[in-house]
Amino acid sequence: QVQLVESGGGSVQTGGSRRLSCAASGVTFSSACVGWFRQAPGKERQGVAALYPGVSTYYAESVMGRFTISSDSANNTVYLQMNSLKPEDTAMYYCAAKHYCRGGPCSCEIWALYNYWGQGTQVTVSS
Repeated sequence: QVQLVESGGGSVQTGGSRRLSCAASGVTFSSACVGWFRQAPGKERQGVAALYPGVSTYYAESVMGRFTISSDSANNTVYLQMNSLKPEDTAMYYCAAKHYCRGGPCSCEIWALYNYWGQGTQVTVSS
């Protein structure tokens, strides 16, 4: 059974940093994509970053150069380091996972194919 548990959310001022963690159980890192999504009030959920552990990483254009996704396979944990935070980064952040080849093409960038989700952790950036 897959379980994803996020932590690390909170309040931060504009320009600050925050690191989110996703503890993943029941996920085989060698064959899974793990990603971070976010949803702001009144907006659709969007993919932020994803990785195929040890192989490749992917970022939404809005966070490229500011956010870094990484993994610790020994502890089955995925991190999202967020730097230079802006008020528009305020959202509920969710960790998600899927099999690397779920849905046909083997890619971590097809955001709609993620099928395992955590409960989310809130990040609020104040100006």
